[in-house]
Amino acid sequence: MGRPVNPVGITGYGGYVPRYRLAAHAINEVWADGAGSVPVDAKSVPGFDEDTITMAIEAGRYAVRRGGIDGTALGAVWVGSESHPYSVKPSGTIVAEALGAGRWISAADWEFACKAGSEALSAAMALVGSGMAAHALAIGADTAQGRPGDALEYTAAAGAAALLVGPAAGALARIDATVSYVSDTPDFFRRADRPYPVHGHRFTGEPAYFHHVRSATTALLEALGTTPADYTYAVFHQPNARFPQLVARQLGFSAAQIAPGLSSPQIGNTYSAAALLGLCAVLDVAEAGDTILLTSYGSGAGSDAYALTVTDQLAVRRAAAPPVQAFIARQQAISYAMYARHRGKLVMG
Repeated sequence: MGRPVNPVGITGYGGYVPRYRLAAHAINEVWADGAGSVPVDAKSVPGFDEDTITMAIEAGRYAVRRGGIDGTALGAVWVGSESHPYSVKPSGTIVAEALGAGRWISAADWEFACKAGSEALSAAMALVGSGMAAHALAIGADTAQGRPGDALEYTAAAGAAALLVGPAAGALARIDATVSYVSDTPDFFRRADRPYPVHGHRFTGEPAYFHHVRSATTALLEALGTTPADYTYAVFHQPNARFPQLVARQLGFSAAQIAPGLSSPQIGNTYSAAALLGLCAVLDVAEAGDTILLTSYGSGAGSDAYALTVTDQLAVRRAAAPPVQAFIARQQAISYAMYARHRGKLVMG
């Protein structure tokens, strides 16, 4: 179990989901002639001028605003993603400059499939907790990739979440502890020269997602001497609508504890942002004294689990930026043809 020498917490947060939605039945009509059921209602799709960087900037601005600081106060800007726009050029430096950060700052990109954002969060905890920086911004953002016609195309969505980490004294939610659990489990991967990821189908469920999420969560509960009943809310990575609900039941959490307002059928799987967006959605409604358990998951494979306690500062500062639900409610339908054009799935010549 990890605890910084100096207590830290979330001092600001922000989420962002693009307005465009691609209905699952539109994908189904193209690739399955409309036969069979679909796993979600729709997924969020980036606009023609949106990518991981632009979404990270949006979420980052809201986090800094809620934190009540200027961009120059940031000691680090770290962007976790599996869809960075550049293979060789960091997203972090662009985001840092857009947020008004100074030159004397750590800016970098993080990778670990869907938990790249929580990896950045753990590092931000360490940086602030060691006293090396007063504020560090951890962002998870993804446009997500899905091969046309693949099952992943139904749920691979887009979004961003930013968490500003600072001293616990000024936090909206104190981070009490964290635990990480990893293994070499090849459930999902994409080689550098390939446009789309590959499934290791038989590894996807039990040996990958469920084993790692259960292991990290159970270890954290045991280390803190707590039980599922001690938490007001529980947030688990959401690769689809079924997995987080099932793992919650396996661990002993009730349906009432699962993160409100961010069910996968509404926006799809936002990958590196998914668990962090779930936390943002909880912070939009949580009250002082509420306890939150957050467990991310990244293919390849690993999970980070966190225990947080909400402070009385949350109610004062959360109105400074839009809630996640505002972005979910803001929807504009897009056709599969326009989606294919925007995402570069049509190769000409």
